[in-house]
Amino acid sequence: MTGLDRDSSADLSAYEDSLDYVTVTVDGQLLGLPIARVQDVFIATRITPVPLAPREIVGLINLRGRVVTAICMRRRMGRPAEDDAADGAKSERELTAVGIDQNGEAFALIVDAVGEVMRLSRSSFEPVPIHLDRAWAALAKGVHRLDDRLLVVIDVDAILTIELPIAA
Repeated sequence: MTGLDRDSSADLSAYEDSLDYVTVTVDGQLLGLPIARVQDVFIATRITPVPLAPREIVGLINLRGRVVTAICMRRRMGRPAEDDAADGAKSERELTAVGIDQNGEAFALIVDAVGEVMRLSRSSFEPVPIHLDRAWAALAKGVHRLDDRLLVVIDVDAILTIELPIAA
């Protein structure tokens, strides 16, 4: 085995012992979306509201000819959306979105901001802390303790499981 082969084996081992996340911020909290689930990051400007949809679903987006369901992560995690006003008025603005596919359906998770891609060691992954807000804990897979804050790892399947209202 050459020195190059040994280096490649070490790189592969380090890669297998790591977890990669696209980081996003929602209501001041740093969240990690498993990179394998993220299709793209984009700015949504035109969202068509869906009558009688759950509050978390802000509407539909036409993204390169594909219909995408937009989900407000703030509302999904039990927080008020930035554009929730007392008078019910909605602001017209650009929204930061992370594209996710599930079972052939396209979704856009509307977040406050998208950060960087982080590669973290599997050994630093911990279960969801018991003191984490229950709404957030139900949508999390675990956490990584960083030097200055907590990265909450999101369970994308749980985020996309939204209770639909029962028709009267």
